[in-house]
Amino acid sequence: MSDNKTSLLIIGSGPAGYTAGIYAARAGLNPLLVSGPQIGGQLTLTTEIENFPGFPEPVSGPELMDKMREQAQNVGVKIIEDKIIEADLSARPFTCRSETGQTFKADSIIISTGASARWLGLESEKNFLGFGVSGCATCDGFFYRNKDVAVIGGGNTAADEALYLTNFARSVTLIHRRDSLRADQTMQDRLFNNPKIKIEWNSVVSEFLGTDTPKSLTGLKLKNVKTGAEKELKIDGAFVAIGHHPNSELFKEWLDIDKEGYIITPPNSCKTKVSGVFAAGDVKDPLYRQAVVAAASGCIAALEAEKYLNELKKQ
Repeated sequence: MSDNKTSLLIIGSGPAGYTAGIYAARAGLNPLLVSGPQIGGQLTLTTEIENFPGFPEPVSGPELMDKMREQAQNVGVKIIEDKIIEADLSARPFTCRSETGQTFKADSIIISTGASARWLGLESEKNFLGFGVSGCATCDGFFYRNKDVAVIGGGNTAADEALYLTNFARSVTLIHRRDSLRADQTMQDRLFNNPKIKIEWNSVVSEFLGTDTPKSLTGLKLKNVKTGAEKELKIDGAFVAIGHHPNSELFKEWLDIDKEGYIITPPNSCKTKVSGVFAAGDVKDPLYRQAVVAAASGCIAALEAEKYLNELKKQ
C-alpha cells in the first residue's frame, strides 16, 4: 500500500477536474488528480461536440478530454488512474483511500466526480450509445435537424428535453410508462400545445433497433405496459431523460447534499460546509450539466483552493 501526500487532491477527470488541475498547477500547488472509473467523464460517451469554445470544427468527446488531460499533464498535474472508494473529511489532512489500496492525504480537496445519466439498462441501449442514443438533448439535439426523435421519460427533464428538441427535429415522440406525466403543469401545457410532439402513453422501450454497419439507431420496440402489445417506432435518435445521479455517495457523511444527491455550495462559489473541501462540475450542478460550465467551476474551485492553502500557510 502506497501513501500519497499532496497539498491539493482532485477527485475526478472530467472537464471540471482537468481544469481545476490546470489552474492549480499553474499556481504552484502541485496537484494530484485521481481519475476515477470513467477517465474523461461523461464526455467520452459523446461522438461530436460543436459547442465547446475553441473548436471551429466538431470535436469528439474522447478527443476533447484527451486534449484536456494532455494540457493538465503538460503544466504539471500528476494523474493517477484509480478510483477513490473511501473519504474521511473529519480532520486535516483529509484522507482518501482508493480501489487499489492507495492512501491519499491532502490539505485541500476538489471533488469533481460528476454525475451519471440514468439509463434503462438494456444491452441494445449500450450498443447504440453515441450512435443514436443520447442522454443530453442540449449536447446532441443539433445533429437531428429535420429528423424524427424520441424522448424517454415523464418528468420535467424529459419535458424540457422534448421541447428543446422541437427546435431541430421534425417530430418528437415522448415515451412514458404511465398514463400521466410527472412534469409540472406548465411544462405539460407546453408539451400538449406543441404540434411537433406526440406522446406514447403506458409504454416502455423493450429494445433499441438499428444497424451495425454503419452503426446507427433506426427505431425502438415499444411495449404497452397495460395490454402487453408491442410495436416498432421508426426514429433517428433517442434521448433517455430519466434523470441524473450525482456521484456524491462518498461524501454524504461530511457534506451538505440536496435531496437529489447534489453537493450544496453557495452561489458563485465551490466551497462546501467543510473548510478546504470544494465541489466542482456536475456533482454540484443540477441545472446545466454542460462541459463549459463544469470547466468554469473547476477554475473557480482551483482559485478558491489556492486562496485557502495560502491562508493556511500563514497560520
